[in-house]
Amino acid sequence: MIADLITRLRYRYFPDHMVGEVLGKRWMDNTIPVLLLVAILSYFVATIPNFVSYGNLSDTSRQIGEFGLIVIGMTIVMLGGGIDLSVGSTFALANITALALFNLAQWPTPAVIAGTMGVGALVGLINGLLIGYLRLRAFLTTLVMLTLVRAVVTLLLQMYQVDIAASFVESDSWEFIGTGSVLGLPFSVVVLIVVAVSAHIVMSRLRVGWRIMAVGGSRRSAYNAGIPVRFTVCMTYVVSGLLTGCAGALYASRLSGAGPDTGLGLELAVVTAALLGGNSIGGGHGSVAKALMGAIIVSLLTNGLVRLGLGNGSSQMAVGIVLLLAISINVRWSKWRHKIQSKVYMSPAYLALPPDPDIDPNSPSPYAMNDRLHDVEVIGLGEVDGPEDVILDADDNIYCSVRQGDIVRFLAPDYRRREVYVHVGGRPLGMAIDKDESLVVCIAGMGLYRVDKGRNIRKLTAETNRSRLSVIDDSRMRLADDLDIAPDGKIYFSEATIRYGIEEWVADALEGRGNGRLIRYDPATDTTRTIKRGLLFANGMCIAHDSKSVLFAETWGCRISRYWLEGPKQGTTEIVLEGLPGYPDNINRGSRGTYWVALAGTRTPSYDLAMTMPAFRRRMARRVASVEWLFPNVNVGCLVRFDATGRVLESLWDSAGENHPTITSMREHRGYLYIGGVTNNRVGRIKLPDADPEWTGPASYWAKRP
Repeated sequence: MIADLITRLRYRYFPDHMVGEVLGKRWMDNTIPVLLLVAILSYFVATIPNFVSYGNLSDTSRQIGEFGLIVIGMTIVMLGGGIDLSVGSTFALANITALALFNLAQWPTPAVIAGTMGVGALVGLINGLLIGYLRLRAFLTTLVMLTLVRAVVTLLLQMYQVDIAASFVESDSWEFIGTGSVLGLPFSVVVLIVVAVSAHIVMSRLRVGWRIMAVGGSRRSAYNAGIPVRFTVCMTYVVSGLLTGCAGALYASRLSGAGPDTGLGLELAVVTAALLGGNSIGGGHGSVAKALMGAIIVSLLTNGLVRLGLGNGSSQMAVGIVLLLAISINVRWSKWRHKIQSKVYMSPAYLALPPDPDIDPNSPSPYAMNDRLHDVEVIGLGEVDGPEDVILDADDNIYCSVRQGDIVRFLAPDYRRREVYVHVGGRPLGMAIDKDESLVVCIAGMGLYRVDKGRNIRKLTAETNRSRLSVIDDSRMRLADDLDIAPDGKIYFSEATIRYGIEEWVADALEGRGNGRLIRYDPATDTTRTIKRGLLFANGMCIAHDSKSVLFAETWGCRISRYWLEGPKQGTTEIVLEGLPGYPDNINRGSRGTYWVALAGTRTPSYDLAMTMPAFRRRMARRVASVEWLFPNVNVGCLVRFDATGRVLESLWDSAGENHPTITSMREHRGYLYIGGVTNNRVGRIKLPDADPEWTGPASYWAKRP
């Protein structure tokens, strides 16, 4: 007993799964850059006098402002799956262009800025046309462009360098751009902040940003999805050239000088900064924040080494070595993180189930196996794929949710005619009919939806309140499973697990941790609140006949519980039926004040024993292919009828598993029981000799029909 207690506490409270969740956070990508930034700052503050003085920080921040603009442009190109090696030459071209327009042509400052950015955008457009529309390789194209633009810069220097150096034009606005400040911040930093915020919004909130990420992730998939890939790629280079031109104008206004070494090697520093921040050179993964992080690190490192007195060559070598080391660690960290996460994310818990009842055919047990479902009438054989839930309306039509994201309707009275009632997408699971005769559907990965009689689809909710003390972001619903509607219109539905999607249900079964929850959606206030957590794969839902409580099934716990909605026990939970011989799925009302529950499969001694051995399940998950895992038997199930006190009245089996090997739902309607199964290709119907022949679900809830 003590050993079991220690095992239970160890696997219940030791935060293995929290480690897995933390390692999966997006901000973990920035761990190495942040640590590197802290280390660099600490070293320079300790070794360089006045490193954090206002004067030094002001000069450094102006450089960061110009450099950061180019890094953001490069990051956008990289997120789109490309690379721009011409930024160094473009920067030099923008610098001399700005000086020529200002000093020689004497254009007004706004025109100089616009003209300079236009030149940068023109270079980017040429890159974009060659790479996006002519499909030339980005690396070679921009490398050639680097050479060509550098040649243009050299020619311009030969023609105008002396005239630029000899001219002098006074302009307060030009002076302000180069050396002015706004609220204590250098003007270039203000520009960088505005651009960074705008770029972040575009990349993370707007359609154009999602398209760039999609193109960078997979061009073929993006093309098949209807995204204009060529145009998107072209525009990323235009943006890069535009921002590089802006940086060149800021640089020109600050230094007012042009030379052959302007922008030399800048492209390598920019690429390094973008990569160091955590952006993927393969495209589709990264952010503007990561770009800024890399830009600050590279700028501080360069400035600090210069102030330490290292020569130009030594400084560049030191920068290169540090950055190479940092990138190597960053790459290794990314691999280690995912490797560690894959090992610790699944965190089995100790779960001891009550002894399973006797299902021997000759036993007096109410669960004794029989063949009452063997001769069930089959509806729509081969016409539906995985009808997880079935429901009937007041006109006796059958609706079932199938794997292709459809709600299929079989028309009464003979159910020979079939139609796709509506396509809701995703994987529709549990269904209910509200008082307006609309279908309310739980869709895995999408949330709760409503389909009115006009077949219009509307999302009701896909988010709920987040747990306050949990590192798991459980606000977004992963696996909304089943629902029922109370007389006041509030919808109670289950989310089977907050950690896994529907395709990973076996992983949740192996964990046995209690990742499910009970949620309430109030249409009157359009609010969604979690009212019960820690459930063992929360599944079927049913408002009790007296409407004072809701019954819910915990599949891996093999039990049915009641949550009180009103009365002296309001807000509390009690077990109604436990120690079931199988895994309960949907629960629904039956006639004469009873309830039906579907058992999706039967328990086995080996799996019950495995649930008390978390270490065994952990080793199995790590060392054995997932297709060979020990998992719950869902081949042979049954239907159980019970009353409000939890007394089992009867059970219906198909012992050979021929007609309905997996049973996940059932609905009693006018003396018949209609049966669905998540892996079946049919709907079953069987006559109930003891049922009320006039009883229907809609009438029981909404009294539409007698």
